[in-house]
Amino acid sequence: MSSVAKRALGIVLAIVLAGGIVAIVVLGRGFGGGILPGPSGAPADLTVVRGVIGSEKKPFFQDPQVQAIFAEYGLDVQVTTAGSRQIATSVDLTGVDFVFPSSAPAAEKIKRELNISTVYAPFYSPMAIATFKPIVQLLSNAGIAHQQADGTWILDVKAYLAAIAAGTRWNQLPGAADLYNSSRSMLISSTDIRQSNSAAMYLSMASYVANGDNIVSSPEAQNAIIDEMASLFLEQGFSASSSEAPFEDYLSQGIGSKPMVMIYEAQFLGRQMNDATAGAITDDMVLMYPSPTVLSKHTVVPLTPNGDQVGQLLAQDPRLAALAAQYGFRPADPSVFADTLTQHGIPVPPSPVDVVEPPSYETLEAMITAISERYDQPSPSGSPTGTDPDQ
Repeated sequence: MSSVAKRALGIVLAIVLAGGIVAIVVLGRGFGGGILPGPSGAPADLTVVRGVIGSEKKPFFQDPQVQAIFAEYGLDVQVTTAGSRQIATSVDLTGVDFVFPSSAPAAEKIKRELNISTVYAPFYSPMAIATFKPIVQLLSNAGIAHQQADGTWILDVKAYLAAIAAGTRWNQLPGAADLYNSSRSMLISSTDIRQSNSAAMYLSMASYVANGDNIVSSPEAQNAIIDEMASLFLEQGFSASSSEAPFEDYLSQGIGSKPMVMIYEAQFLGRQMNDATAGAITDDMVLMYPSPTVLSKHTVVPLTPNGDQVGQLLAQDPRLAALAAQYGFRPADPSVFADTLTQHGIPVPPSPVDVVEPPSYETLEAMITAISERYDQPSPSGSPTGTDPDQ
């Protein structure tokens, strides 16, 4: 290289370096100031805001785009995860700025106990069932499920509970020999009712139907249905504490292990919209909606002014709403959800119509406690409950 060329290259590199320094300074100002790490590991001028959230929202909060938006407002939002029930009952909230459970009843309990006046519900997710084409066809043959004109599959919860009460097994349904010739019970797989919100939402919809299409609101109503409700969970055998675990089993182990799994709709759709994980959703997998269903309302309960700012941003910043939609959550503006799915070539599921509210926190907690007490107790056959070998 000639001396002239070397001199020219040196000038160009100097300009690039100077431009980089200017860019860093400008970005540093836009994100609240300096870029040197402070004691917390965050940029020095960002305020650390700590939250306790449901595990299904952790990927959203870890998204660099989400973190950058918070940083624009001078916030470094750091989160730890816990179950909604744990957040409302046992998590130490010392030093916590906000909690973000997946359960409206849990959020309401925290709000009441801590005398919080304002909460935010930036997005929600209907409960749904991850299943397979042979399964929905079997359920359709038996009159337990049907497909709407738009292609959406619907599970009739009343018919399903009747089949479970009768002890029906998959190989007893019309067409099972060709579709799914299994002697297993038709039970939907869920998480552990003692720990997980998704299981509590499953209990909410099932108890509503079992109680004559009425929300359980009294000890008398609870006592009349608690045996039936307990069997939905105890007879599954082992159940994981996190909603991700059974869904991962569904994806990796297939129809033989998990023919039906109770999930959040966002789990399924979020996978489909993530280029790195979309391949896990195969052509034979189906998202089915129970009727009635329950909405998992993700609710921010601010405990400090900084936590309140996080709640406001989640509820009001359209960029955060769009990013939440990319993780499968339904923001307050339904067009954001529809546009995001359309951009990824995914059919937009209709807004659920047959939706019921969960019981009050106290009633739901009473039912969960009653079911929890039955774990590891001898069943009428002499075996511990929750250990059905066919599950």
